[in-house]
Parts: sequence; C-alpha cells; structure tokens
Amino acid sequence: MKDDERRAGIRRSSARRTRDRLGRLRRPGEPPGPFGRSFWRSPIRGPWLTSILGLILLAGVSVVFVTGLLSYAAYNPDLNRINDQTHGKGLLGFYLFSWPTHPVWLYRLNQGVHVTLGLVLIPILLAKLWSVLPKLFEWPPLRSPAHALERLSLLLLVGGVVFEFVTGILNIQQYYKFPGSFYTLHYYGAWVFAVGFVVHVGLKSRIVIRSLRARGLVRELRIDTAHTEPEPPGSSDLVSPAPAGPTISRRGALAFAGAGSLLLLAVTAGQSLGGPLRRTALLAPHGQDLGNGPNDFQINQTAAEVGIRAEETGASWRLTLGRALPAGPAPIRLSRAELLALEQHTAHLPIACVEGWSTGNQAWTGVRLRDLARLAGISHPASVLVDSLEVGGTFRHAVLSAGQIMDPDSLLALRVNGADLSLDHGYPGRVIVPANPGVHNTKWVASLTFAS
Repeated sequence: MKDDERRAGIRRSSARRTRDRLGRLRRPGEPPGPFGRSFWRSPIRGPWLTSILGLILLAGVSVVFVTGLLSYAAYNPDLNRINDQTHGKGLLGFYLFSWPTHPVWLYRLNQGVHVTLGLVLIPILLAKLWSVLPKLFEWPPLRSPAHALERLSLLLLVGGVVFEFVTGILNIQQYYKFPGSFYTLHYYGAWVFAVGFVVHVGLKSRIVIRSLRARGLVRELRIDTAHTEPEPPGSSDLVSPAPAGPTISRRGALAFAGAGSLLLLAVTAGQSLGGPLRRTALLAPHGQDLGNGPNDFQINQTAAEVGIRAEETGASWRLTLGRALPAGPAPIRLSRAELLALEQHTAHLPIACVEGWSTGNQAWTGVRLRDLARLAGISHPASVLVDSLEVGGTFRHAVLSAGQIMDPDSLLALRVNGADLSLDHGYPGRVIVPANPGVHNTKWVASLTFAS
C-alpha cells in the first residue's frame, strides 16, 4: 500500500513539474495548453518539413482526385438516373464523357491507382497533420480577413481530406454506415476538399518556395539527429519559441512516414496487380481462399448474401429480351439452353471493382450483347437496361451505353474458363463488358431491355 502511495506521489510530482516547466516557457499573455505556441516544442517543426510533406501530398492527392473523378465517369452517370448516385451535381459534372471499352484494363488501372495510392498516402497525410497541429490551435482564431481566408481553406482542406480518406477506407471494407449514399457523399466531399486544396496551395506556394530555397533538400537530408536544429523562430508560426532537444531528425521523420507508406503499398497493391503478389495483399477486402477450378477468382457478393434462391436459377429461368417502347412487340423469353444454342463468343476480360480489387483476365464465353439487341429487334441500340434477379440493393440493375453494347467483347456470359458459371459468379447468366466497373457487370440477369 505504501509503495502504491509512493508511486502515485511521484507521478503527481512529475506532472506538477511538467506543468510548471511549460508555464515558465509560456510567453506573457499566451493562452494555456495547445493554444499557445510554446506548447509545441519539437525542433523539427517548421515550414521546411511541412513544405516537403505538402509537395508529396500535392502530387499524390492530385492523382487520387483525378482518378476519383474518372471512376465516377466510368458509371456513365449522364446516361440514366439508375446509374447516378449523385443527383443534382449540376456544373460539377462538366467533365463527364461516355466511358470507353478499351483498353480493357482501363478501369482496373484507374481504380487500382485510386485506392492503392490513397492508402499509401495515409502515413504522409498523418505526418503532415502532425506538422501543422500548431496552426489548428491558433489563438485568436481570426486576426484579419486574410487570416480568416487561410483558416477557412484549412478547415475545408483538413476536414475534407479526413472525410474523404475515412469514407474511402470504409468503402474499401464495404462498411456502409453512412448517413446517405457513399457515392454522393464521397463525390461532393471530394469537390469541397478540392476547393480548400486549391486555395491553400495558392496561399502557401510562396512560403514553400522560400523555405526550400533557404534550406535545400539534399543538404537538409544529410543532417542527423545530433545536428538537428530548429528553424529560425521568426520564419513561421510553426516554429516553437522554446524548442526541446531533438529526438529525431527531419530526414528520420520523412523516412518513418515513407516506411509506413511502403508497408501499406506492400500489403495492398497485390489486390490490383494480381499474380503472386495477390498473396501479399493482407489488406484486401476479399479473402484469399477462393477454392479450386475455373470459377476460382474473387467475387463481391455471394448469391446467398443477396438472397438469390436456387429455384430462381434452375430450369424455369428465362432471359427476357424487350424493347423500351410504349407499345412494342411482345418480349422474347429464352432459356439457358436456347442461349447456348446461339452463336457463342469468348472474351478475355478482368473484373475490377470500386473497392480497388480486381481479378486477372478470365475467359468468358456467351452471347454478344449486340446480337441479343438484334434478336430483340434493335440493330443500333442507344442503351440497354440490365435487370437482375436480385431483389433490393443499389446495383440490382444498370444501364449500359451504345458503345458498350456494340463492343464485340461485351457478352451475356454463360460460361467462364471453360465451365458453367458458378452461382456466386452469376449463373445462369451475367453481363461482362470491357473496362466496366464490376458492379455494372450485373450477375443473375433476368432481363435486357434495349432502347433505340
């Protein structure tokens, strides 16, 4: 009991000495705690380290932003409201275009870069946030109109980037606990972040250039911990007026963040690259044990998870081919055997999903969508509505463009790698389209309705 009391007394005394020391360091009139500059004592804080981290993020986040916009375009949101989860986007959709079908790996590359680079940048982002923490606690918070603009850009920048990274990571793991559609929130969040990003870059570009010219890159990276010194106190509000002794050099801080990024790259990239590297994808959102045989590749959701019943896909299943006309001819209904009797085509295509994972090329065999359009009586279709047996769910149906329908490798696939589709891969038939987001390669297809 006495030992416990003695240890508690030592802890109280140590805490009191720390408070007293910080109190002595605090300048007259300076607010207490993190609102005072003296609270932040690391000697490596300053415009040089923040500028280097900012430049890395400037390059990396710009790529993530552009690939994110392209990912949204890949859903052909202007084609039909069914494809669009971000209603009312207005001028923000100025760049949209009809997503191409070639090269067939286009969406796989785009989404792999978007997700993998986003994850790789997390340690750099955390290091940057650490480096600017004193700015987040400035007091008074608003000192002038220019300072207010800077603070607003910082709010949009930090709030936007944290929101985008958090929602993106949750989406990768398919943890959809959002107060609305992930796509809507992530899309608008990206534009909010972009505004803050552009304003912040404009405000800070001169400081970055001046800081890098003053200290250099190679020269600073040669300095070890023992010779690390704080930047001049007047060079920035990030520099502590009462710095502590160095415990890490600036190159050490960059190496630490870089090592974290390389580790995330090693345990993530394999889900997009495939091959032997897939075994290293420890953070992949899908399991590695996929079974054996021709259907041995990743899936997004199983038939059981979406409520597909075996009797729906049995001998009674029929594919309905229709035309989007108010008073068109009666739909055509085809059994699987009748579809197999039609001309078959084989295409070697991957599946790539928004979560960043993708498969290698699989050999899909089935009937070309353009042949089914002609069978429905439309030789030059403008679009097709694909409906699934799935009940409920955001992607139980999708609309494909004319270019996607007419591509010779766009299929209603019936077989894969020489075998019938498994139930989890969409038996009795699924859509497969080159360079198409995985969720628009609809499984368990019930009907195709073509529009001219």
